[in-house]
Amino acid sequence: MEAPNHKKTKLLIILVAAAAVGGFLAGAAIMRASRFLATDDAYIDGRTHIVAFRVSGTVKTVYVQDNQAVKQGDLLVELDPADYELKVGDAAAALDAEKAKFIDAGAGINAAAANFDIQEINLKQAVLDKNRAEALFKEGVIAAERHEKVLTAYSMAAAQVTAAGEQSARAKATEDIEKSLVKQKGAALGTARLNLSYTKIYAPCDGYVTRKSVEIGNRAAEGQPLMAVIALNDIWITANYKETQLRKVKPGQSVSIKVDAYPSKHFTGRVESIMAGTGAAFSLFPPENALGNYVKVVQRVPVKITIDKNNGQNRILRIGMSCVTVINTKDE
Repeated sequence: MEAPNHKKTKLLIILVAAAAVGGFLAGAAIMRASRFLATDDAYIDGRTHIVAFRVSGTVKTVYVQDNQAVKQGDLLVELDPADYELKVGDAAAALDAEKAKFIDAGAGINAAAANFDIQEINLKQAVLDKNRAEALFKEGVIAAERHEKVLTAYSMAAAQVTAAGEQSARAKATEDIEKSLVKQKGAALGTARLNLSYTKIYAPCDGYVTRKSVEIGNRAAEGQPLMAVIALNDIWITANYKETQLRKVKPGQSVSIKVDAYPSKHFTGRVESIMAGTGAAFSLFPPENALGNYVKVVQRVPVKITIDKNNGQNRILRIGMSCVTVINTKDE
C-alpha cells in the first residue's frame, strides 16, 4: 500500500504537469490569436454596373433575360429609333441648306471683290481725268461746265469705291455668319446621331444580368435603371475588422477564406488595402459624439481582400455571400 506522502507527490506532479500543459496551450493560443486575425463580419463584394438609357423612348427589343451571362459589347436593350432617325434626317437637311447658303456667301464675296476691283480702276481713271481737267481749266482750254462734270465723275467714282468696299465687308461678314451656322448645324447633326446611338445599350463588361426591370413596350425615361450587370470576374471580400485588430495588418498579407455557402472549399487571398475610415464614419447618419450621448464602442474598419484565382473557383462566388477571413499577420 502506497504511502500517503507518495500519493500527494504524484498528485502534485500531475497538477504541475497539467498546469504546464495548460499554460503552454494557453500561450500557444494567445500567440496564434495575435498572429492570425479572424472575423466572420465579411462578405463577397464586387462591381455592379447599372444599365440605363441616356435618352427616353419606347422599348423596342430586350435581348437578355435575368441571370443571363453576357460579354462586353453584347446588345442588351434597344429603344424604338424612329423619332431619333427623323431628327437625324432633319438635322442633316438643315446642315445641307446651311452649306448651300455658305457657298452662296462665298460667291457673294467673289462678286463683291470683283466689283471693288472695277470701282478702283474707275477711280484711278477718274483721278487722271480730274487732274487733266483741272490743268486745262486753269489754262482756260475747257469751260467750267466741263470741269464740274469731271469733278462730279471723280466724286461718284470715289463714292462707288467706298460702297464697293462696304459691300465686300458685308459679304465677308455674311460668310462668317454662315460658317458659324454651318458649324452649329453640324453640331446639331452630331448630337442627333449621338442620341440615335443611345437608343441601343451594350454590356459594359463581362458578367451576369440581374435586377432586370424592363420589358418590351415599356416607356423608358432618361437615366431610369433598367438592369444591372455584375462582373463576377472582378470580385473581392470586404472584411470588417475591429479597430483593435488592425495594428499588425498590412497590404500584401495572406488571408485564409471560408465561404459559408461552400464549407468544404478553401479559398486564399491577399490584403489589398485598408479603408481610410470606419464604417460608421461613412454611414448615412454618422455618430455625433459631441451631442452628449457618447457611448464608446469598438469600431470596425473595412479591409479589402482580393481573392486568388484558385483554378476558377471564384466563378462560383456571388456578391453578398457571407464568409470568414483569417489574416496571417506574420506574412510580410
